[in-house]
Amino acid sequence: MTTTKSASTEIRPFRVEIAQTELDDLARRLANTRLPRPAAVDDWDLGTPNGYLRETVDHWRHDFDWREQEARMNEFPHHLTDIDGQNVHFIHVPSAEPDATPLLLIHTYPGSFVDFLDMIGPLTDPVAHGGRAEEAFSVVVPSIPGFGFSTPLSGGDWTMARVARTFDALMRRLGYETYGSHGSDAGAMISRELGLLKPPGYLGMHVLQLFSFPSGDPAEFDGFGPKEYAALEHMQWFQSVGGYNAINASRPQTVAVGIADSPVGQLAWSELFNSFGNGTSLVTRDQILTQVTLYWLTNTQATAGRYHYAEAHSGAEPAINTAPTGVAVFADDFQTIRSLAERDNTTIVHWSEFPTGGHFASLEVPDAVTADLRTFFAALRKG
Repeated sequence: MTTTKSASTEIRPFRVEIAQTELDDLARRLANTRLPRPAAVDDWDLGTPNGYLRETVDHWRHDFDWREQEARMNEFPHHLTDIDGQNVHFIHVPSAEPDATPLLLIHTYPGSFVDFLDMIGPLTDPVAHGGRAEEAFSVVVPSIPGFGFSTPLSGGDWTMARVARTFDALMRRLGYETYGSHGSDAGAMISRELGLLKPPGYLGMHVLQLFSFPSGDPAEFDGFGPKEYAALEHMQWFQSVGGYNAINASRPQTVAVGIADSPVGQLAWSELFNSFGNGTSLVTRDQILTQVTLYWLTNTQATAGRYHYAEAHSGAEPAINTAPTGVAVFADDFQTIRSLAERDNTTIVHWSEFPTGGHFASLEVPDAVTADLRTFFAALRKG
C-alpha cells in the first residue's frame, strides 16, 4: 500500500500495493491450516462446512491470484482523505459526460469497495456499455471507516449515522453540491441514514433492502398475502442462522481474535457470501476470496464487526425517512415487505423486483443493479 502524506484536509493519491512479505505469510498460514472436527453431516446447517473450506483453501493456495485482483482494483483512481479524525479511502471516477449525476456507492458487510468494480464503467460511461449519455453518473466508492483501507478506525463509536455524516462531508469535499446514494446491507442502512439526514442537495437513495420489521401491531398484517408471509418466513430463517449479528453486537473483539490469527477463520466467518441465499448464491469463489483476502491483509474484522455493537448500543430512536427512495428486491435476498417499508419510509417512488440475484447483487448481477439505478435516478431527474 502506498500513499503520499499531505495536509489532513487534502485528498491524497493511493494505490493498492500489498507487500510480498504479507502474501508470503498468508501462504504459510494457508499451508498449515487446521480444520475443526467435522460435523456429522458436512453441510451448511451448523455453519461453514469442512468440505467447502478444504476446496476453497486449495483454490486459494494454488489458483487464486491476489496480484491479478490488485491490478484490477488499481484500474481505478484511489484516494485517501481525513474527515472527522478518520482516514477515509475511496475510489473517485468522474464521468466525461457534463450532466452526469454524482452517485455514492456504499458497500456491504462482509463486502468492500470491491462490490462495485464491475459497475463503475457502465455507470460512468454508459454510451460505451449500451446506454445513453444522459444516464451517466460520476461515481464515488468509499470504504466504510474500519473497513479495508479506511483504517485505522479513529476513537469513539462509529454508528451508521456517523458514517452518513462522514460520507456527506466527503461528497462536499469532492465539490458535489448534489448527489444520490446506493447501497446494500450496511450500504443500505447508511443510505437510509443519509435520507434521515437529508443534507442540502441530497437527491435520494436507491437500496436493495429496507429493514422494516413488524412492530407487534396486528393491524400491520391486514392485507398480507402469500408473498408477505413468505417474506416473514425468510426473515425468521435468516434470524435462525444469523448468529454473527448477536456475536458482533455483544463480543466483537473476542471473535475477532481468532479471525485475525487465521485466514481460514476469516473465510469461514464470511459465510454470508454463500449462506444468505440458502444455497442460491451466485457469488463466485474468486469474488469471495478477493473480499476475504482484503479483510485478511488489512486485519479489519474487528473494526468491521464493531458496527453491530455500536448500533445495538446507540440508543437511537426509530425515525421516518422522507427522502425519495427506490428499492430493488432480488429473489434470493432479504424480502422487503412494502407496506412495512412504507410505514418507515414515506417517499418510496420506485419499486422493482428481480427473479435472479441475491444479497450481493452488485457482484452477482451487476447489469441489473446498474439498469435499475439508471431508471430510478432518471425518474428523479424528470421529477
